[in-house]
Amino acid sequence: MSRFWSVRRNADAVLAVTLLSAVTVLCILVPLFWPLDPARGVLAATFRPPMSVVNGQLHPLGTDQLGRDLLARLGLGTAISLGIVLLAAVISVVTGTLLGMIAGYFGGWIDIVVMRAVDVQLAIPFILLILLIVAVVGPSIGNLVLVLGVTGWAVFARVARARTLEVRELEYVEACRAIGVSDAAIIVRHVLPNIVGPQTVLLTLDLPRLIILEASVGFLGLGVQPPTPTLGNLIGEGRSFILLANWLVLYPGLVIGALVVGCNLLGDWLVRRADNRAS
Repeated sequence: MSRFWSVRRNADAVLAVTLLSAVTVLCILVPLFWPLDPARGVLAATFRPPMSVVNGQLHPLGTDQLGRDLLARLGLGTAISLGIVLLAAVISVVTGTLLGMIAGYFGGWIDIVVMRAVDVQLAIPFILLILLIVAVVGPSIGNLVLVLGVTGWAVFARVARARTLEVRELEYVEACRAIGVSDAAIIVRHVLPNIVGPQTVLLTLDLPRLIILEASVGFLGLGVQPPTPTLGNLIGEGRSFILLANWLVLYPGLVIGALVVGCNLLGDWLVRRADNRAS
């Protein structure tokens, strides 16, 4: 209970939870319960502003250039974009943590190879690398998840390696080696638990980057292809009509902003909490 009240007293944490909860409600409830089909348009209802009523049906966020309900498309697009980002984040965390632990624990040529791969990865701009790979393999949800995940592992590998270098020198780890515990068991039982906390904090700080990258690729037309909506391609489709129907860009942009700000605030709060515990 004391932890709960400490979160409530922290304005950043409260705002982060509020923003992320609002987006979560949007991407869960709208696809499940909103009656309008996000792919079905009515040409007689094109470019209707928010809160318009067409044939007895309310459109709270208006309609797009094909008469499709923007709320339905925004809810489904948010769910798809979040799914892509979260799956890519899992790939990044698992790959980076595994390689970082192996490099830090065993050292030698394994450490050299992994760290040089990290240096090469970080030297290439993420967006250019992602655009290049997507252009070669083709745009699809699966390809986008893999590309975002594979291009984001390097930061997690560095943090995992640094923490592993500290843990492997602790006395109880040396004792485990002395009594014949296998390296795999030591890594899983003793090294990994000491890495989960820092990697979780790093994940919350890395999610905004993935959100913006996914939206950027969709905006450029190399992500999930229409008519399937995502936050990026909703803005990409609406940019041509921004002077006529600015709500087509405004609401997806607000959702992206809420996700980025919420994740950043949550990450900052976790960093400060970890620093307070360490002190």
